[in-house]
Amino acid sequence: MKNVLLLTDFSNNAWNAIFAALKMHEHMACHFCILNTYEPSFANILGDKSKERLGIIYDSLRKNSANELDNIVQYLKVNHTNKNHTFETRSVSNDLINAVKEICVEKDFDLIVMGTQGATGAKEIFMGSNTVKLIKMINSCPILAVPSKHDVKGLSKILFPTEFIRPYPKLELKALTDLATEWKSEIFICHIAQEFSLNKEQISNKNILIERLGKVAYSFHNVEIQVSVADSISRFAEEVMADIIVLIDYKHTFIEKLTREAVVKKVGFHSKVPLLVLPQ
Repeated sequence: MKNVLLLTDFSNNAWNAIFAALKMHEHMACHFCILNTYEPSFANILGDKSKERLGIIYDSLRKNSANELDNIVQYLKVNHTNKNHTFETRSVSNDLINAVKEICVEKDFDLIVMGTQGATGAKEIFMGSNTVKLIKMINSCPILAVPSKHDVKGLSKILFPTEFIRPYPKLELKALTDLATEWKSEIFICHIAQEFSLNKEQISNKNILIERLGKVAYSFHNVEIQVSVADSISRFAEEVMADIIVLIDYKHTFIEKLTREAVVKKVGFHSKVPLLVLPQ
């Protein structure tokens, strides 16, 4: 059974990410843990009676969190009758990153899912600050970021950008091959670069990748860097009508370029499809 952590702040984005996760795993046996974190704003507790006020605020936040999580479960019981899926909820008084770190130590999750701002305009940013922090700080579990309003219909086309600069350990691609096998997807392997001649090491790594993919359908594509790595990936994703983008979180490569604060703020990652980040 696959263990999936669903992060929610009860927003429409979070709901959309939950629906996406359920759709993507509709044929898989999964246990979903729905996590909400809460912290009071210090602006609300300053004053002479700050301790008393802090207790009241914490109690209010705790009750609201528990009630909203219960509402989610009740909704899913009525509207989501997939016998392959089970649910539990967690309400934690902590910041998001520390709460995720702690629960990942306690439970062996196969995937973390969260909603993002979406990218419907040229100047909008796909990955918000929480998504960026989570990708940077959590390196033990794949993370799926789902754009707001994105409706998962299927996963027939998976985009996998790579530079072939590192070998692919057997378990590193498991989340990718599991999805491709489950959905009978084709993996579009795109080499993002300015020059496409491969050295001996890259050729060896490419052959290892082919071996790791096994019987999964795949094709190779060269994609020249134009404005930026992020722009090149998202443009090619739109060109081939990819349903999801999968990246490996190698240090000093794609994901670092995508998540640097300057890139996120000035360029953004304008993908309209989910992004799955695999840990190295």
